[in-house]
Amino acid sequence: MRRLLYILPVVLLGLVAVLAYLRLGKDPSILPSALIDRPAPEFALPPLLDGVPGLATADLKGQVALVNVFASWCAPCRVEHPVFLRLKEEGRVAIYGINYKDKPEDATAWLQRLGNPYTRIGADREGRAAIEWGVYGVPETFVIDREGRIRYRHVGPVQPRDLDEKILPLLRELQK
Repeated sequence: MRRLLYILPVVLLGLVAVLAYLRLGKDPSILPSALIDRPAPEFALPPLLDGVPGLATADLKGQVALVNVFASWCAPCRVEHPVFLRLKEEGRVAIYGINYKDKPEDATAWLQRLGNPYTRIGADREGRAAIEWGVYGVPETFVIDREGRIRYRHVGPVQPRDLDEKILPLLRELQK
């Protein structure tokens, strides 16, 4: 019995060491998504802005598109916003927004102040659509193919490097 008391901590320490070793080299920011290569979830969101239609699943079919989940209260969303403004200016891809758990007046003021890169924006006030998309938090961005399937998911703010190294090459491939 005494031996067991001495051996048990050594075995537990060895187990922790093995688990830590197995996690080395893996990027903790990469979150798996069961939706990759599957159709975008069914949703229909009311418009955020007056005079601009809301956003629904049907809007994502027939073209390659980006879907960006954002909020005015989200600091990382502000960091990535110039990347989307650049994309809109270059006309490379349609960008759709899902405004997550935000006050409409705050989101509208935010877009007026920073610029609006979105073709359409759906207001997800309760966060239900984001749950269907598997969103862990904002911002998250998805690449959608012509058939309306999710082909890529980016968690966190899209930086110029992410755009140039991951998203734009995929967009070019899908737009062929």
